Amino acid sequence: MSGILYPTQIKYLKQFKKDDDPLVIEMEQYAKEHNVPILYRQSADFLEQIVLMINPKRVLEIGTAIAYSTIRIAKILKKKSVIHTIEMSEDNAAIAKENIEKSGLEDKIDLKIGNALTIMPQLQKKYDLIFLDADKEDYKRLFDYSMILLKRGGVIFVDNLLWHGFAATQKVPKEYKISTRHIRDFNKIFMNQPALISTILPVGDGIGLGIKK
Repeated sequence: MSGILYPTQIKYLKQFKKDDDPLVIEMEQYAKEHNVPILYRQSADFLEQIVLMINPKRVLEIGTAIAYSTIRIAKILKKKSVIHTIEMSEDNAAIAKENIEKSGLEDKIDLKIGNALTIMPQLQKKYDLIFLDADKEDYKRLFDYSMILLKRGGVIFVDNLLWHGFAATQKVPKEYKISTRHIRDFNKIFMNQPALISTILPVGDGIGLGIKK
């Protein structure tokens, strides 16, 4: 199993793909060639819709990678809005910096390099939107910090909650067993968090969407 959609569905959805930003296309191609995990196109489109609906002034992204979703969010943020994004890999951060410079959105993006578990406790102001897409074994602790930093009425958007489809299957490849267990455990926490109105949607690789009460 390699995903949560059938190939025919993926092929159908691809016909609606909008290739209107050369940098977005370039980043998607780079991620594919270098095996860098980024949001599925459908998930990124959905995230953009969320941003447009709630018009956040402050966004926190946990897991920058090459700044694919960072830039897609920043492009549609209103004036004086900002996205803080955290990346632990210095190699990824270097590429992210290059892409951010190419985008011309440096005034809206604050890239923080280091371990999110160390950086998040130091953040003072709360956020309207938090996007979590980091190492799966850290999801629980990162989620705990996110709940502290998320404003009441704010939205949390979490990627990979169906984890290539393995979260819902009995037969899981050996190399995915530990990560799948982490995701299953996290999903129980996410869906039973009393401070959230939460749901898991079959978009991309599975999106967790929560609104803080």
